[in-house]
Amino acid sequence: MPMTFTRAVPASGATSVEFLVPFHDVDALRIVWHGHYLKYLDLARTELLRSVGLDVEDLRAAGHGLLVIESGCRHISPLRYGDRVRVTAWPRDVTHRIQVAYDIKNLTRGQRAARAYTTLVTVDSAGRMLFRTPRAILERLSTAWDPESPAASSKDMR
Repeated sequence: MPMTFTRAVPASGATSVEFLVPFHDVDALRIVWHGHYLKYLDLARTELLRSVGLDVEDLRAAGHGLLVIESGCRHISPLRYGDRVRVTAWPRDVTHRIQVAYDIKNLTRGQRAARAYTTLVTVDSAGRMLFRTPRAILERLSTAWDPESPAASSKDMR
């Protein structure tokens, strides 16, 4: 069952990335091709995970990986070449799978461009799917809700 799109304000520990829409992301009408929105989600999700010590190398060192198993994007208004964009990401659910919600805002035009989500699962070093998110990852993700959490300063994920 797909996650419903939320109008809720992101958690205080949400992470954002900002950029200008590059020319190579637009079509002949200078509108961003819909597939590039997934790339924008990836940029924000990567920054969110990095901010809590869950970058790719951190996960690998702990014997884990994350795979996107589902994504969805509701387009509200188009992004165009040269627009300044902010993509904000925050975790929604992390127990059995990791759901990340996104808000894509067109800062140039002062309006929301899209709302989106991705769902990820944790895998072990052999690529086998885990049916629950490991405790070490849960602790790290909790820092996205509570930056004062002791997990924010912990480096050992084993």
